[in-house]
Amino acid sequence: MTDADAVALLLVRLVLGGTMIAHGINHWRGGGRIEGTARWFTGLGLRHGKLQAWASVVTEVGAGVLLAAGLFTPLACAAVIAVMLVAGVLAHRPNGFFVFKDGYEYVLALSVVSLALATLGPGRLSVDAASDIGVTGWAGGGIALGVGVASTAGLLGVFWRPESSRQSP
Repeated sequence: MTDADAVALLLVRLVLGGTMIAHGINHWRGGGRIEGTARWFTGLGLRHGKLQAWASVVTEVGAGVLLAAGLFTPLACAAVIAVMLVAGVLAHRPNGFFVFKDGYEYVLALSVVSLALATLGPGRLSVDAASDIGVTGWAGGGIALGVGVASTAGLLGVFWRPESSRQSP
């Protein structure tokens, strides 16, 4: 790995990690605070909105910190993929592609960057590399995609009740 490769991966991790930290803090402290985030999740058809709000905060901030450090990178990327898949399916998919129409463009980009990062690995400027615990290549990408998709499916299966099934007969 060249110095340029190591710095490029560090930049990707720092920007993606910082973005996720900011996103999580915004769900917690921004606008409507945790109560507003809980109402928004409930409005999307998720049961236990406050639990979902706190889970999103912890997941987003935690994944961001892990990404910035380059620690457990495939799992941190899986967390980003899962959060973005849930957002994509529940909030953005019906609106089409473009983010300016509240579409899925942004969540797709973050998901694919996360998958690419898990596949390439965090680079040598990371805790994974320093600890010799990095998982890269197809294994890293497979872990990120598999855990991300399985987590999304589990969350939606347990907590999502689309509007048609939430209405009483």
